[in-house]
Amino acid sequence: MKYLISHQTTYTYYEPVSVCYNVLRLVPRNTDRQLCTSVSVKIHPEPDSLQEYEDFFGNKVIYFSIEKEHARLSVKVFSEIEKRAVAAREIGLYGNATIESVKQQLMDNRQEVGDIGQYIFETPMTAWNEEIAAYARDSFRPGRSVLEAAGDLMRRIFSDFRFTPGFTAVSTPLEIVMRERKGVCQDFAHLAIACCRSVGLPARYVSGYIETLSPPGVEKLIGVDASHAWFSVYIPHLGWVDFDPTNNLLPAEQHITIGWGRDYADIAPMRGILLSSGKHGLSVAVDVRRMK
Repeated sequence: MKYLISHQTTYTYYEPVSVCYNVLRLVPRNTDRQLCTSVSVKIHPEPDSLQEYEDFFGNKVIYFSIEKEHARLSVKVFSEIEKRAVAAREIGLYGNATIESVKQQLMDNRQEVGDIGQYIFETPMTAWNEEIAAYARDSFRPGRSVLEAAGDLMRRIFSDFRFTPGFTAVSTPLEIVMRERKGVCQDFAHLAIACCRSVGLPARYVSGYIETLSPPGVEKLIGVDASHAWFSVYIPHLGWVDFDPTNNLLPAEQHITIGWGRDYADIAPMRGILLSSGKHGLSVAVDVRRMK
């Protein structure tokens, strides 16, 4: 299966901007489930400098600066993705690994698991309180397998929380999401990660896209898709297993990965600094389409 992804970000400035520096994380990475066959990045105005590199987590990063006066910034990223056919995992005994056994294996094999340990500690965006820890314990009960517990957590978030665009911002604390029981995919991913880490399990934030399908006979509109986020739990010998609490399903063919990190801040689509005295407007249009 192949996909063509278009992601357009447009900033409109009410006062001219003399210079801006930006970091872009919108190039999908290669995984065992997908291959990024081509990428085209179009930036207007033309950047005065541009560099490409991989960050600490292996995500593709594009840094660019514009050092001339401009009133509008447009960034378009076009990617072609080929989903790989992956053999079903041999779950076996590892799929029955309990929380206690996973934590013990991580302790006993610290050198082998390498940087997995960094996904255990809380961050400002995944900080938990006692209410969140108690919510986690309802799923991660003693003696239960991590796979079963994480799946149960995914289902509970899907049932207990309402998807409400515009209610939260990137800086909204999880305690508010927990109290109000609503948010968006980033919030649900952060909540699940906080729950996993509160019981000592490594979990990471995954950024990407999900293909949306129109009802039969209705043509899909261009630009109506959006960035998506989910969480992933690490189990020794089995690896990272993805869960999508927004849709209550295990990510598969319709999920396209951009990258991952400890939370949203590590894989934010676009961040920058600009010199200007005025406000600005932002618009984002995303389109995910299957290629024939």
